[in-house]
Amino acid sequence: MTHSDPRVATLIGLYEALAPATLDELAARYARTCRFKDPFNEVEGRAAVRRIFAHMFETVKAPRFVVTSVIAEGDQCFLGWDFHAGDFVIRGASHLRFDDAGLVADHRDYWDAAEELYEKLPVLGALMRLLKRRLKAT
Repeated sequence: MTHSDPRVATLIGLYEALAPATLDELAARYARTCRFKDPFNEVEGRAAVRRIFAHMFETVKAPRFVVTSVIAEGDQCFLGWDFHAGDFVIRGASHLRFDDAGLVADHRDYWDAAEELYEKLPVLGALMRLLKRRLKAT
């Protein structure tokens, strides 16, 4: 996927081609004092963001992102994405805010850990599905 905003287009290209060898290039697109938050992490600083992506490559089989949608205006954008990891896919979105230098100052990932991850685990998944059925409005 491409976009007319060069900041957004560059990030999409980096996310979709992400590999251990490109982590420094991705980290360079983040502000030194950036903030990053997802369902498992909340960190500050470019080096910490790089560590999160490096950890992903250490712990997940064949991870890759496919950006499926983009909404961008001014200094912010939302990226819809599919995260492929081995035999499962997590669907989520990232809200990014750019600083005056065009670097990512804030990165917030939104995805449902219960539905996208926990429900796929054998024992925990059965419990999550049971809870979901009980809490579902009919």
